[in-house]
Amino acid sequence: MSMKAFFLFAALSVFVGASVPYFKYLREVQVGGASGQHYFVVDETVWQHARPDLGDLRLYAADGHEVPYALSTERGSSETDQKDVKVLQPGVVGDKTQFFLDMSDLAEYDRITLKLRARNFVSKVRVEGQDDLHGAHWSTLANTIVYDLSDDNLGGNTTLRLPVTRYKYLRITLEGAVKPADIEAATANIKEEEKAVWRNISSEPKREEQNKETVFTFSVPANVPLERLEFTIDAAQPNFKREVEIQNGENDWPGPSGELSRVHMLRHGQKIDFEQSTLDLGGIRPDVLKVVIHNGDDPPLKITGVRLEQYERRAYFNSSDSPHLYYGDEKLDEPVYDYAKLFQAEANATQSQLGAEQTNTAFTGRPDERPWSDKHPAVLWIAIVAAVLVLGVMALRSMKNTTAA
Repeated sequence: MSMKAFFLFAALSVFVGASVPYFKYLREVQVGGASGQHYFVVDETVWQHARPDLGDLRLYAADGHEVPYALSTERGSSETDQKDVKVLQPGVVGDKTQFFLDMSDLAEYDRITLKLRARNFVSKVRVEGQDDLHGAHWSTLANTIVYDLSDDNLGGNTTLRLPVTRYKYLRITLEGAVKPADIEAATANIKEEEKAVWRNISSEPKREEQNKETVFTFSVPANVPLERLEFTIDAAQPNFKREVEIQNGENDWPGPSGELSRVHMLRHGQKIDFEQSTLDLGGIRPDVLKVVIHNGDDPPLKITGVRLEQYERRAYFNSSDSPHLYYGDEKLDEPVYDYAKLFQAEANATQSQLGAEQTNTAFTGRPDERPWSDKHPAVLWIAIVAAVLVLGVMALRSMKNTTAA
């Protein structure tokens, strides 16, 4: 340990009392002297030695004072305000199916999902908007397709993506096999624009072909939450749809499941382009992760890469100096900072790097706060046995005295 670090430990012991010796590990946060808002990204090293909820992370400046921070999980956008919308006046106009959607209860929206009875079809769709249901001038919002390819085992898609829209009514016109009686319902929602920030987990999988299954096995760094599995599949791979199953190393832990699919084709004169190459893992923390792709009677997919990912966790703070990050205290309560309560991420926040992990040479561990009886169970049992013997002797004497009388 350097002389600078030694004096840092001494200063922290004076200014922050007994808390610093309770942390097992520390790392320098390399700010570089810039002022303003900074952040660092939690990596596998921190995950392995901090609490699973990261509630024991603390930042201390060189002068010993605690630096407030805000922990942010960069999940990004999520769909909100999903609502059912009324389907109005389904009918036939010329040789096309047409109906209206009442969007007046939504402030804004950017996608519509149709529920259709029809199967095995490809239909071209035109979406128009207007504030007056009986108005003459409708604005075109999208020209797209919906489809169902059940017979080809390739699924379907009936979601209409739009620019962010505020029209009170939509007019939907479908060409092809979809009839007015096939229109069952519709829902609408809006998706926030902010994108999730993903970071790769450092783990290379082992690939095996087992009978009709492709199996990828990952050794996962300890305590690291996994939130997404992403596949890279050769562009030359023809259309496919494969079920995927997640297991632990013992093959007996039912994890999330999903599917990989690709649909690029012309059908009924319309081009269909759809691909699903990611699987949601939901934050699981296995030591070993098995990914099983069920190929059926088809050859294995031409998979060129598989990686584990998690949402980036960022710790934001304001400091022009390089503080030290301390962690590794299992009993420490989560911090409560005004900075976190009022936190807003700045667009120009600067990323700081974490230095190499060091053991805290000032570490002593927390004092034993258990009751005296828990600390010295042997003494307690000796006292109990002695008490029983004394009571036994007293009982025997009492019995003898009673007999003599």
